[in-house]
Amino acid sequence: MVKQDIKIKLDQLVEVYNNKGFIKDDPISIPHQFKNKLDIEVIGLLICTLAWGNRKSIINSGNKLISIMENSPYEFIMNYEEKNFLKLDFKHRTFNSFDLHFFFIRLKFLFEKYKSLENIFLKGFKNKKNSLYAIYNFRKEFLGEYQNEIRTKKHVANPKSGSAAKRINMFLRWMVRNDNKGVDFGIWNKIQPNQLSCPLDVHSGNSARKLGLIVRKQNDWKTVEELDKVLRLFDPNDPTKYDFALFGWGIDQKK
Repeated sequence: MVKQDIKIKLDQLVEVYNNKGFIKDDPISIPHQFKNKLDIEVIGLLICTLAWGNRKSIINSGNKLISIMENSPYEFIMNYEEKNFLKLDFKHRTFNSFDLHFFFIRLKFLFEKYKSLENIFLKGFKNKKNSLYAIYNFRKEFLGEYQNEIRTKKHVANPKSGSAAKRINMFLRWMVRNDNKGVDFGIWNKIQPNQLSCPLDVHSGNSARKLGLIVRKQNDWKTVEELDKVLRLFDPNDPTKYDFALFGWGIDQKK
């Protein structure tokens, strides 16, 4: 049973973290360097893919990406060719130059076919209660004929295999939510905020357990669904706003 005092606490924490002051130290600061919708989509997906580990390191890698893409992410990928691989020099943890090359090639293909990444995710959300099928469909489209062999597949989450898909859920939150607080972009309008699933990582998971919102110990897709049910009771229209509360509070508790 959902406790009203916990909801009140989380609503207060959302107000603490869901504001422009959050941007500076978060990977979302990278796409906030752009105004064009397609630039935001491209760099947003890339920086979310790199979003594991130390946030400062993620942001540093994001700025290097911007430099590689000559400050024009969308234009860069649409002009990218196979031969350009030899010029790439990039590494973030286990994500290397080949992975970046593969992302560039596949993003070019997807934008030529769909015009916006929103159109790929959209069909997976129809008549579904969360983002599982949307993410799974995106993964199939992104990896294409290479999904059984390419090394880069480990960098694209598969919730059907149990992954919490934290990074893609975060990307969806960035693209879909529009609450006029200036953090999330809200540049997609075909997908509704009430369809999203909360990004689940070690920080938000620990916060949710301390507050008694979830009981599962693993940070996997079943736990995402467990957390979704509670957050949808707190706010049926915008459940993922509580990501700010759970993540931010988790970071502060760690400090």
